[in-house]
Amino acid sequence: AVEDEVKQVADVSETTLIGGQRRQVRVELDAGKLTSYQIDPAHVLRTLRSANRQSRAGSFPAGDESVLVETGGFLGNVAEVGAVVVGVHAGQLVYLRDIAEILDGPEETDAYVLFGRGGQVASDAGNLIEEPAVTLAIAKRKGTNAVDVVADVMRKVEMLRGKLIPDGVEVTVTRDYGRTAREKSDELLFHMALAVVGVSLLIVVVLGWREAGVVAVAIPVTLALTLATFFLLGFTLNRVTLFALIFSIGILVDDPIVDVENVVRHFRLPENRGRPLKELTVTAVNEVRSPLILATLTVIAAVLPMAFVQGLMGPYMRPIPVGATAAMLFSMTVAFVVTPWAAYHMLRWHARHGEHTAEKEDWTTRAYRRVMSPMIRRPLIGIGFLAVITLLLAGAIALVMVGAVKVKMLPYDNKSELQVIIDMDEGTTLECTTNVTRSLANQLSREPEVLNYQVYAGTSAPYNFNGLVRHYFLRRGTNMADIQVNLIPKEERDLQSHDIAKRIREKIRALAESCGAKIKVAEVPPGPPVLATVVAEIYGPDYAEQIGIARAVKTMFRDTPGVVDVDWYVEADQPRLVFRFDQEKAALSGINAGQVEEVVRITEAVSYTHLRAHETL
Repeated sequence: AVEDEVKQVADVSETTLIGGQRRQVRVELDAGKLTSYQIDPAHVLRTLRSANRQSRAGSFPAGDESVLVETGGFLGNVAEVGAVVVGVHAGQLVYLRDIAEILDGPEETDAYVLFGRGGQVASDAGNLIEEPAVTLAIAKRKGTNAVDVVADVMRKVEMLRGKLIPDGVEVTVTRDYGRTAREKSDELLFHMALAVVGVSLLIVVVLGWREAGVVAVAIPVTLALTLATFFLLGFTLNRVTLFALIFSIGILVDDPIVDVENVVRHFRLPENRGRPLKELTVTAVNEVRSPLILATLTVIAAVLPMAFVQGLMGPYMRPIPVGATAAMLFSMTVAFVVTPWAAYHMLRWHARHGEHTAEKEDWTTRAYRRVMSPMIRRPLIGIGFLAVITLLLAGAIALVMVGAVKVKMLPYDNKSELQVIIDMDEGTTLECTTNVTRSLANQLSREPEVLNYQVYAGTSAPYNFNGLVRHYFLRRGTNMADIQVNLIPKEERDLQSHDIAKRIREKIRALAESCGAKIKVAEVPPGPPVLATVVAEIYGPDYAEQIGIARAVKTMFRDTPGVVDVDWYVEADQPRLVFRFDQEKAALSGINAGQVEEVVRITEAVSYTHLRAHETL
């Protein structure tokens, strides 16, 4: 009922219900009664399916109207199910209730979903107190704002409290990507504002507050044009595009700064005293026009090739080179159009009143002359300085070569969640898998940074960024389980989520191995997820040889320092009961292989008849 109400919220695209037991009518056949009435179980199954079916048979004309013809109908309650005629014995009708027990209740358990809190321990046995739970995962429509969708859903849930949601049922938000997106965007917007203010203050210190005002005009104009480019290209305002804007701020002010500095220099030159300021402004801008164009094209040539990267990283990182290229082109345009206009109107009054006439060199210019003059005039000093720069460059490269500096595509992000993937050997029962998972969850809950966790045994956790590529959402089976771990907010802990994940892996690895479980601690990646960091595929004509080589490769991976969570896609051996079908005896008895197979399935309670009945059922 709650899921149906949430689906009515605007911009909700899809909902997924995980856990719980749905209502089900289950028919349990009595083997002794079947034998006494001489009724085939497969016949019962076919009869029940036919009785719970409605189809359109056609239509016929009746006067001025066309009458539809329908056959069959759906079963509406347990009494109707029991009243289905399954055969005739000794001239008497045999009903389904005569040969089976009909149960109306929850479906048989094929998965467990549990909710636990960090540090909550039972006082008697020391086991973690976990509560049965049902997870409702909600996806938004493409192009909508996740923050607004989450707010609308939570308002709907609050309205349902005390009505569809009883007072004794607790609702906990275990994953809110709307809040995560808002936090990231607010953080990036803050750093963007900080970058704008920092650049402006730096110009104030070096050139003056009026000159800083001229450059400050260029920043919002360029950013506005860049955002317009994002809109026209279909890029949304997200973490990557905001990072592209922050990355662009440092380079988009270069052209206006060069313009303003040269205009101020021309205003202060003694030989320009008395010349029209408009002419001086145009002359100053034309003087640096060629270097500005060359510098802009050089930066674009350095960042634009990133836009042609293929694979998952291509569309993920494309806003950065596209945004930087657009920002540089707009920055050059602003430097030739807006900056000269702003410099003329904002600096002309002080220039006319003599404030920008010839002045003495400031301390930065004097310091620059003292450092550069010896290197220019004395070749040996210049060569020595070049040698020092070369040595420093070689030393920086050597830091990477010796491993003192780690090189990676993207840095780890400080997330507030992680996931533990648990795989038991094929053939492990659901209860055994659940017990092992709860033991691992008990160990996890003792970590001070764990806020709460959810156990998914026999089924998968809701969609996440990692699972889109690793297909975690397809995990089903009695030997599979997930633990979704939520950490306390990053403002309340000292360690990064990556450090917490490494510590958790070391603590639960020994326990998992003792229980025969294979675990993988999956963090939310900072960039596009991959199937695994290192993947080895073994091909060959002989399957036994493939397995032997794969086992050797797995051992090599496990013995390699720095390699963790080693696993392979090979099913473990499990007990198997095989029914051999005697064709001759079956033919003499009038039985075929399909009947035997169907009877075995019914006997082992693997095939159930789920009734799709009316709402009254």
